[in-house]
Amino acid sequence: MNTPPRQLPVCFPPYPDELLSSWIGRHAAFYAVPPLVMLRHCLPEASSLRAADLQLNSDQQIRLANMYATEPTVVRRMTFTNVAQSSRRLIAARPTQICTSCSPGHTEPPLILRSQLPAWRITCPLCGNQFRDVGGREPPSPFRQYRSAALHGQVLLDDEAEHDVKTWASPAGIVRLLLMRRRVLPFPPEKELWRFRVLGKIIPELDELLAEVSTSFPTPQNPVLPLHLRPALLAGVAMVHAGEAEMLFMLRQSTFGFHRHRFDREAMPFFINASLKRHSTQMQLI
Repeated sequence: MNTPPRQLPVCFPPYPDELLSSWIGRHAAFYAVPPLVMLRHCLPEASSLRAADLQLNSDQQIRLANMYATEPTVVRRMTFTNVAQSSRRLIAARPTQICTSCSPGHTEPPLILRSQLPAWRITCPLCGNQFRDVGGREPPSPFRQYRSAALHGQVLLDDEAEHDVKTWASPAGIVRLLLMRRRVLPFPPEKELWRFRVLGKIIPELDELLAEVSTSFPTPQNPVLPLHLRPALLAGVAMVHAGEAEMLFMLRQSTFGFHRHRFDREAMPFFINASLKRHSTQMQLI
Protein backbone atom coordinates (compact mmCIF):
# COMPACT_ATOMS: atom_id res chain seq x y z
CA MET A 1 0.00 0.00 0.00
CA ASN A 2 1.36 3.44 -0.96
CA THR A 3 2.28 5.75 1.89
CA PRO A 4 0.18 8.95 1.78
CA PRO A 5 2.32 12.00 0.92
CA ARG A 6 3.28 14.19 3.85
CA GLN A 7 2.23 17.80 4.16
CA LEU A 8 4.44 20.11 2.15
CA PRO A 9 6.83 22.18 4.28
CA VAL A 10 5.72 25.37 2.51
CA CYS A 11 2.10 25.82 1.37
CA PHE A 12 0.44 28.83 -0.21
CA PRO A 13 -3.18 29.79 0.48
CA PRO A 14 -5.32 29.80 -2.67
CA TYR A 15 -6.26 33.12 -4.18
CA PRO A 16 -10.04 33.78 -4.08
CA ASP A 17 -11.67 31.76 -6.88
CA GLU A 18 -8.33 30.25 -7.95
CA LEU A 19 -8.46 27.16 -10.17
CA LEU A 20 -6.97 23.99 -8.70
CA SER A 21 -4.43 23.50 -11.50
CA SER A 22 -3.29 27.11 -11.05
CA TRP A 23 -2.78 26.57 -7.32
CA ILE A 24 -0.85 23.36 -7.91
CA GLY A 25 1.19 25.14 -10.59
CA ARG A 26 2.26 27.83 -8.11
CA HIS A 27 3.49 25.18 -5.69
CA ALA A 28 5.25 23.36 -8.53
CA ALA A 29 7.09 26.56 -9.50
CA PHE A 30 8.21 27.07 -5.90
CA TYR A 31 9.52 23.50 -5.63
CA ALA A 32 10.99 23.61 -9.16
CA VAL A 33 9.12 20.60 -10.53
CA PRO A 34 6.62 20.26 -13.40
CA PRO A 35 2.98 20.82 -12.32
CA LEU A 36 1.91 17.29 -13.30
CA VAL A 37 4.74 15.83 -11.21
CA MET A 38 3.53 17.91 -8.27
CA LEU A 39 -0.03 16.66 -8.74
CA ARG A 40 1.04 13.02 -9.06
CA HIS A 41 3.15 13.29 -5.93
CA CYS A 42 -0.20 13.32 -4.15
CA LEU A 43 -2.45 11.61 -6.72
CA PRO A 44 -0.38 9.05 -8.68
CA GLU A 45 -3.52 8.03 -10.58
CA ALA A 46 -4.13 11.55 -11.95
CA SER A 47 -4.09 11.61 -15.76
CA SER A 48 -3.77 15.39 -16.17
CA LEU A 49 -4.26 18.75 -14.47
CA ARG A 50 -7.35 19.29 -16.63
CA ALA A 51 -8.89 16.08 -15.33
CA ALA A 52 -8.22 17.18 -11.75
CA ASP A 53 -9.90 20.53 -12.43
CA LEU A 54 -12.99 18.79 -13.77
CA GLN A 55 -13.47 15.95 -11.33
CA LEU A 56 -12.08 14.86 -7.96
CA ASN A 57 -13.65 12.22 -5.76
CA SER A 58 -13.89 12.63 -1.98
CA ASP A 59 -10.77 10.59 -1.27
CA GLN A 60 -8.70 12.66 -3.71
CA GLN A 61 -9.99 15.89 -2.19
CA ILE A 62 -8.95 14.70 1.28
CA ARG A 63 -5.47 13.64 0.11
CA LEU A 64 -4.83 16.97 -1.62
CA ALA A 65 -6.14 18.89 1.38
CA ASN A 66 -3.82 17.00 3.72
CA MET A 67 -0.78 17.59 1.54
CA TYR A 68 -1.49 21.30 1.04
CA ALA A 69 -2.61 21.99 4.64
CA THR A 70 -6.18 23.02 3.87
CA GLU A 71 -9.72 21.64 3.99
CA PRO A 72 -11.31 19.26 1.42
CA THR A 73 -14.13 21.78 0.87
CA VAL A 74 -11.54 24.38 -0.13
CA VAL A 75 -10.03 21.97 -2.68
CA ARG A 76 -13.48 21.09 -4.02
CA ARG A 77 -14.40 24.76 -4.56
CA MET A 78 -11.36 25.19 -6.81
CA THR A 79 -12.62 22.49 -9.19
CA PHE A 80 -15.65 21.95 -11.43
CA THR A 81 -16.59 18.75 -9.62
CA ASN A 82 -20.01 20.19 -8.75
CA VAL A 83 -20.81 21.20 -12.34
CA ALA A 84 -23.60 19.22 -14.01
CA GLN A 85 -22.38 16.73 -16.61
CA SER A 86 -24.54 18.39 -19.27
CA SER A 87 -22.59 21.64 -18.81
CA ARG A 88 -19.05 20.24 -18.92
CA ARG A 89 -18.56 21.01 -22.62
CA LEU A 90 -19.06 24.69 -21.80
CA ILE A 91 -15.90 24.73 -19.69
CA ALA A 92 -13.05 26.09 -21.80
CA ALA A 93 -9.66 24.37 -21.82
CA ARG A 94 -7.89 27.68 -21.17
CA PRO A 95 -8.93 31.14 -19.95
CA THR A 96 -11.26 32.93 -22.35
CA GLN A 97 -12.17 35.95 -20.20
CA ILE A 98 -10.91 38.12 -17.36
CA CYS A 99 -12.39 40.45 -14.76
CA THR A 100 -10.08 43.45 -14.45
CA SER A 101 -11.39 44.10 -10.93
CA CYS A 102 -10.92 40.59 -9.51
CA SER A 103 -7.88 39.43 -11.46
CA PRO A 104 -4.65 39.30 -9.43
CA GLY A 105 -2.79 40.90 -12.32
CA HIS A 106 0.49 39.65 -13.74
CA THR A 107 2.00 36.82 -11.71
CA GLU A 108 4.62 34.19 -12.39
CA PRO A 109 3.45 31.56 -13.04
CA PRO A 110 0.21 33.09 -14.35
CA LEU A 111 -2.60 32.71 -11.82
CA ILE A 112 -5.87 31.43 -13.30
CA LEU A 113 -9.28 31.92 -11.72
CA ARG A 114 -12.03 29.33 -11.95
CA SER A 115 -14.38 31.98 -13.36
CA GLN A 116 -12.13 32.49 -16.39
CA LEU A 117 -13.20 29.17 -17.95
CA PRO A 118 -17.05 28.88 -17.95
CA ALA A 119 -18.35 29.81 -21.40
CA TRP A 120 -21.85 30.33 -20.02
CA ARG A 121 -20.85 33.63 -18.38
CA ILE A 122 -20.37 37.19 -19.63
CA THR A 123 -20.11 38.80 -16.17
CA CYS A 124 -17.87 38.03 -13.20
CA PRO A 125 -19.56 35.88 -10.51
CA LEU A 126 -17.49 37.62 -7.82
CA CYS A 127 -18.26 41.30 -8.50
CA GLY A 128 -20.78 41.31 -11.37
CA ASN A 129 -18.59 43.38 -13.70
CA GLN A 130 -18.52 42.73 -17.43
CA PHE A 131 -15.82 40.29 -18.49
CA ARG A 132 -13.12 41.41 -20.90
CA ASP A 133 -11.01 39.26 -23.18
CA VAL A 134 -7.84 37.70 -21.80
CA GLY A 135 -5.81 40.69 -22.95
CA GLY A 136 -7.92 43.01 -20.78
CA ARG A 137 -9.71 44.61 -23.73
CA GLU A 138 -13.49 44.90 -23.96
CA PRO A 139 -14.29 43.59 -27.45
CA PRO A 140 -17.22 45.41 -29.08
CA SER A 141 -20.25 43.15 -29.23
CA PRO A 142 -22.80 43.52 -32.04
CA PHE A 143 -25.46 42.08 -29.72
CA ARG A 144 -25.82 44.82 -27.11
CA GLN A 145 -29.57 45.02 -27.73
CA TYR A 146 -29.83 41.47 -26.43
CA ARG A 147 -28.00 42.18 -23.17
CA SER A 148 -31.02 41.75 -20.89
CA ALA A 149 -31.94 38.42 -22.48
CA ALA A 150 -28.27 37.36 -22.42
CA LEU A 151 -28.05 38.00 -18.68
CA HIS A 152 -31.18 35.91 -18.18
CA GLY A 153 -29.64 33.13 -20.26
CA GLN A 154 -26.51 33.34 -18.14
CA VAL A 155 -28.61 32.83 -15.00
CA LEU A 156 -30.37 29.81 -16.52
CA LEU A 157 -27.10 28.17 -17.55
CA ASP A 158 -25.35 29.02 -14.29
CA ASP A 159 -28.22 27.66 -12.19
CA GLU A 160 -28.10 24.38 -14.07
CA ALA A 161 -24.31 24.07 -14.09
CA GLU A 162 -23.46 25.21 -10.58
CA HIS A 163 -26.67 24.54 -8.61
CA ASP A 164 -28.26 21.59 -10.44
CA VAL A 165 -31.51 23.52 -11.02
CA LYS A 166 -33.90 21.52 -13.22
CA THR A 167 -36.37 23.16 -15.61
CA TRP A 168 -38.56 21.90 -18.47
CA ALA A 169 -35.52 22.01 -20.79
CA SER A 170 -31.84 21.82 -19.97
CA PRO A 171 -30.28 25.22 -20.86
CA ALA A 172 -27.06 23.40 -21.83
CA GLY A 173 -29.19 21.15 -24.05
CA ILE A 174 -30.72 24.23 -25.67
CA VAL A 175 -27.17 25.44 -26.42
CA ARG A 176 -26.51 22.24 -28.37
CA LEU A 177 -29.73 22.67 -30.35
CA LEU A 178 -28.95 26.30 -31.20
CA LEU A 179 -25.51 25.42 -32.55
CA MET A 180 -26.81 22.82 -35.00
CA ARG A 181 -26.85 23.67 -38.69
CA ARG A 182 -30.01 24.97 -40.30
CA ARG A 183 -31.49 25.07 -43.77
CA VAL A 184 -31.54 28.36 -45.68
CA LEU A 185 -33.09 29.23 -49.03
CA PRO A 186 -31.88 29.88 -51.60
CA PHE A 187 -29.34 27.14 -50.95
CA PRO A 188 -25.92 28.75 -50.31
CA PRO A 189 -22.60 27.56 -51.73
CA GLU A 190 -21.27 24.49 -49.92
CA LYS A 191 -18.31 26.42 -48.51
CA GLU A 192 -20.75 28.72 -46.65
CA LEU A 193 -23.02 26.04 -45.15
CA TRP A 194 -21.05 25.94 -41.90
CA ARG A 195 -22.11 29.42 -40.81
CA PHE A 196 -25.88 28.95 -40.85
CA ARG A 197 -26.87 27.83 -37.37
CA VAL A 198 -30.26 27.37 -35.73
CA LEU A 199 -29.35 30.30 -33.47
CA GLY A 200 -29.45 32.60 -36.51
CA LYS A 201 -33.17 31.90 -36.83
CA ILE A 202 -33.86 33.97 -33.69
CA ILE A 203 -30.74 36.21 -33.74
CA PRO A 204 -30.70 37.16 -37.45
CA GLU A 205 -27.69 39.48 -37.08
CA LEU A 206 -25.57 36.37 -36.53
CA ASP A 207 -25.67 35.21 -40.16
CA GLU A 208 -24.14 38.41 -41.51
CA LEU A 209 -21.54 38.53 -38.77
CA LEU A 210 -20.41 34.95 -39.34
CA ALA A 211 -19.94 35.70 -43.02
CA GLU A 212 -17.02 37.90 -41.94
CA VAL A 213 -15.49 35.24 -39.67
CA SER A 214 -12.66 33.26 -41.23
CA THR A 215 -12.67 30.43 -38.69
CA SER A 216 -15.38 27.85 -38.20
CA PHE A 217 -18.14 28.53 -35.70
CA PRO A 218 -18.37 26.45 -32.50
CA THR A 219 -20.45 23.28 -32.70
CA PRO A 220 -22.71 21.31 -30.33
CA GLN A 221 -19.64 19.22 -29.49
CA ASN A 222 -17.46 22.29 -28.86
CA PRO A 223 -19.82 25.11 -27.80
CA VAL A 224 -17.31 27.60 -26.36
CA LEU A 225 -17.94 30.93 -28.12
CA PRO A 226 -15.64 33.98 -28.13
CA LEU A 227 -16.71 36.56 -25.57
CA HIS A 228 -18.04 39.07 -28.13
CA LEU A 229 -20.33 36.43 -29.71
CA ARG A 230 -21.47 34.84 -26.45
CA PRO A 231 -24.36 37.27 -25.71
CA ALA A 232 -26.14 36.01 -28.84
CA LEU A 233 -26.03 32.41 -27.61
CA LEU A 234 -27.07 33.28 -24.05
CA ALA A 235 -29.94 35.42 -25.34
CA GLY A 236 -31.01 32.56 -27.61
CA VAL A 237 -31.13 30.20 -24.63
CA ALA A 238 -33.35 32.66 -22.73
CA MET A 239 -35.69 33.12 -25.71
CA VAL A 240 -36.12 29.39 -26.31
CA HIS A 241 -36.62 28.73 -22.61
CA ALA A 242 -39.35 31.39 -22.47
CA GLY A 243 -40.95 30.32 -25.77
CA GLU A 244 -41.11 26.67 -24.67
CA ALA A 245 -42.24 23.91 -27.04
CA GLU A 246 -43.75 26.26 -29.63
CA MET A 247 -40.40 27.94 -30.25
CA LEU A 248 -38.56 24.62 -30.23
CA PHE A 249 -40.93 23.31 -32.91
CA MET A 250 -40.36 26.43 -35.02
CA LEU A 251 -36.60 25.96 -34.76
CA ARG A 252 -36.93 22.28 -35.62
CA GLN A 253 -38.55 23.25 -38.92
CA SER A 254 -35.39 25.11 -39.91
CA THR A 255 -33.21 21.99 -39.71
CA PHE A 256 -32.75 19.30 -42.35
CA GLY A 257 -31.48 15.77 -42.93
CA PHE A 258 -29.03 14.45 -40.37
CA HIS A 259 -29.34 17.65 -38.35
CA ARG A 260 -33.15 17.26 -38.17
CA HIS A 261 -32.74 13.72 -36.80
CA ARG A 262 -30.20 14.86 -34.24
CA PHE A 263 -32.38 17.83 -33.25
CA ASP A 264 -35.36 15.51 -32.74
CA ARG A 265 -33.33 13.09 -30.66
CA GLU A 266 -31.97 15.75 -28.33
CA ALA A 267 -35.14 17.85 -28.14
CA MET A 268 -37.60 15.01 -27.54
CA PRO A 269 -37.22 15.03 -23.72
CA PHE A 270 -37.90 18.77 -23.75
CA PHE A 271 -41.09 18.38 -25.82
CA ILE A 272 -42.28 15.70 -23.39
CA ASN A 273 -41.49 17.84 -20.34
CA ALA A 274 -43.27 20.84 -21.86
CA SER A 275 -46.33 18.68 -22.54
CA LEU A 276 -46.35 17.36 -18.96
CA LYS A 277 -45.93 20.87 -17.61
CA ARG A 278 -48.86 22.13 -19.67
CA HIS A 279 -51.02 19.20 -18.56
CA SER A 280 -50.12 19.85 -14.91
CA THR A 281 -51.06 23.53 -15.25
CA GLN A 282 -54.40 22.64 -16.82
CA MET A 283 -55.14 20.20 -13.99
CA GLN A 284 -54.39 22.90 -11.43
CA LEU A 285 -56.83 25.26 -13.15
CA ILE A 286 -59.53 22.57 -13.06
